[in-house]
Amino acid sequence: MLQPPPTFRFATPPVQGGPGHDAVLWLLKRHCSLRPAQLGWLYVSLCVVSLGIAGFFWVQGARMVMPFAWLELLVVGAAFLIYARHASDGERIVLEGGRLVVELETAGRTQRAEFNRQWVRVEPQDSDGSLIEVSGQGQSVKVGRHVRPELRPALAREIRLALRGC
Repeated sequence: MLQPPPTFRFATPPVQGGPGHDAVLWLLKRHCSLRPAQLGWLYVSLCVVSLGIAGFFWVQGARMVMPFAWLELLVVGAAFLIYARHASDGERIVLEGGRLVVELETAGRTQRAEFNRQWVRVEPQDSDGSLIEVSGQGQSVKVGRHVRPELRPALAREIRLALRGC
């Protein structure tokens, strides 16, 4: 008798990946309240308001307001730039057929590791909230940065369950 496919909390439902096997996809993304484009518009509006106020006081004779307004906008712009670089950070884990592929994206750089399904180890098994280490064939990668620490053991169990094919 066929077992029903397991329900996953973190993964998308299994989709038909090809002849005779399913693919399971985990997309673990940073939760950002603003996309980089929205942040850009916020910064432009902040510049308009701040420079408008500074311009008013500059015309009134307070000449030191303008340099401090520019300094403020420069510092806020640098902070927004750092935020925008990491807004699309995430982890993509794909289990398809006989392989597990892990892709980590941080600040626009992607790190990729590919594992043989039968030789993958997923740790920790404890509930200490540490990152999940996926290892095998002499390589190792840590995942779960964008999952709350108390939910990481559940994610590790889910990946193990999918690897066993249950």
